Amino acid sequence: MQSQDVAPRPPAASAADPVVDVEQAEAALVEHYPRLVRLAYLVLPPGLGRNRRVLSAHALVQRALPRGRTSTPVIPAQAAGHEGDPGYALVRLRVVRSALEAALPLRRRAWPKRSQLPPLLPQVWGLRLFPRSGGADELALDQRLSALSGPARAAYVLRGLEKLPDGDVRKVLAAAGVTTVDAALKEADGLAAQYALLDSPEFDPCSLQARPTDLMRRRQHTRAALVAGAALVVCGALLGLPGEGWAPDGAAAPPYAQNPAAQAALDPSRLTKVAPAAWEAASRRDFSVWPARGELTSDRALLRRALAVWARPGETVRVSATPGTPSGGPSGPPQLLYAGVVDNARLVILYDGLRIARYAEPKDGTAGAALDFARVDGATGAEASAVVLGRADGNVRYLMAPWVKKAAERDLMKPASGAMALTLTDGVASPLSGPAAQQSGCTSWNVLQVSDGTGTRLLSDLGELVPARLTLGRPGSVRDASGAKELRAWSPYACSLAAMRGQGVRTVNAWQYARQPLPGASGSADWVCTRAETWRGGGTRVLAQFHTPGEVYGAVTAQAENVPACGPRDPHVLAGVLWKSEAGSWYLLAAGSKDTASIRTTGGVKVSGEGPLLTAPAEQGAQAELSGTLESGRAIDGLR
Repeated sequence: MQSQDVAPRPPAASAADPVVDVEQAEAALVEHYPRLVRLAYLVLPPGLGRNRRVLSAHALVQRALPRGRTSTPVIPAQAAGHEGDPGYALVRLRVVRSALEAALPLRRRAWPKRSQLPPLLPQVWGLRLFPRSGGADELALDQRLSALSGPARAAYVLRGLEKLPDGDVRKVLAAAGVTTVDAALKEADGLAAQYALLDSPEFDPCSLQARPTDLMRRRQHTRAALVAGAALVVCGALLGLPGEGWAPDGAAAPPYAQNPAAQAALDPSRLTKVAPAAWEAASRRDFSVWPARGELTSDRALLRRALAVWARPGETVRVSATPGTPSGGPSGPPQLLYAGVVDNARLVILYDGLRIARYAEPKDGTAGAALDFARVDGATGAEASAVVLGRADGNVRYLMAPWVKKAAERDLMKPASGAMALTLTDGVASPLSGPAAQQSGCTSWNVLQVSDGTGTRLLSDLGELVPARLTLGRPGSVRDASGAKELRAWSPYACSLAAMRGQGVRTVNAWQYARQPLPGASGSADWVCTRAETWRGGGTRVLAQFHTPGEVYGAVTAQAENVPACGPRDPHVLAGVLWKSEAGSWYLLAAGSKDTASIRTTGGVKVSGEGPLLTAPAEQGAQAELSGTLESGRAIDGLR
């Protein structure tokens, strides 16, 4: 960024500007701290590196608190939830100003600004912190943002993250000291408006991953400081010395230890490569019988880099893993599933019996390499039918299992619209539009439909390497969501899948557990619970949803995590909702599974009734607690 883009001092505040107390600014900072840190992280110059950007973003926001009563220019706060809050507007302005100052070049004979120096606090010794890696779309956006000047980057982020119109963006930039506001807006116009990606975990400095710093350098410094001969002998014996160096391993860190098993895991010649027809004679259909595909399966240099980065990712490697997935190196030579070029990146897909690992690097080098992990232990059949190769421009490209005969794209919200066939080339499907491509609202939800000769299944991309399988029915006797009846049943609840992204989801089942007549002859409403099971076992998520006639979407009335309700261990569920009739009257409606003997409520509505359904008059905004009794006599609580 050019030094003349940001003025040394902000414009003076007007006497008519609102005055913000320290307490008001502190309340805004605490309430919206994650958003402010994300804003600072996005505006800070990418050249600082991800670890320093994270620490600097937190430091800038924490230092944004004024020391006393402060006037702030009349700039609207973000439209989403705090319109007109002068405390938030002041703190946000100070964050933007400091982030822009951090990009100013240091000058001779002039004291540097505090934001231009590494932060004193917070500090984390011995660890590098960085946000979780996103997909190819987030990586591409980050690279394009890094090419913008600081003011243009700030303009883009204020438009997308803060939802500010251009007039308010101009005011914020001007108040932050930017002297070339028009040029900044024009430069930001040249970048595609992928604003939804700014909410990605890729740009969240409050949800972090940790890796060690350069252990070799730390060891050398410790050795020089302590000058202890015995410690040197022990460290040398335990840690060893670097072997082949950096070059053959690409973006991998230096080797910390050498032993036969570790060396075998890094040898491309020892990779397991399954024969193309092996799956036909196998007793199980899982990832272990996938053949190696792609035009680069013989590229030893690429495979070596992928294995080395898996074993010891360097500082510049973006590493992500689904919850509960270990990210350590392979214990032995893994299996090669794919090596080729997809969307201007070289990809290697590996499998070690527990995890899928995807290594990606640009076609023109190893800078910006990424490593992603997903747990897939016990995957068979439909769960082992597809792996995400990459995401670009809102599209998803899959590598399909060898037993998949046909693949198609289907909009789950439009069950009658039919499916659009995808072409399969050496197992790679043509791109299909992913559900994450929507920037506002939820008007469609595209899923992958696969056919393997024994049946048809639906898989949904939830932002991970392996799509989640969609099923329907009572827990313990579920079936794949593939027929016309199943598609119609899933349609109102498709958008609820967004709440399950990035959770390591294995399957999602929808079960209509009750149908309840509505007061005033308004028809009948459906009660459905959707349960997401994860690969790690824990972290299950259950949603109770209520769907009335004439409504496109089901409404989530209750949700819970890590509960057995609506699952094979406890196929029961109880939930309630306040509902307003067409005549304007309010009712408490509650429903349990069919073996619910009675339901009772306490709190703002006190009523009880026999059977699995309960309807009672209520006041708007009434709060009530639900409980019930099963026919077996066991008590159950309402889902919350």
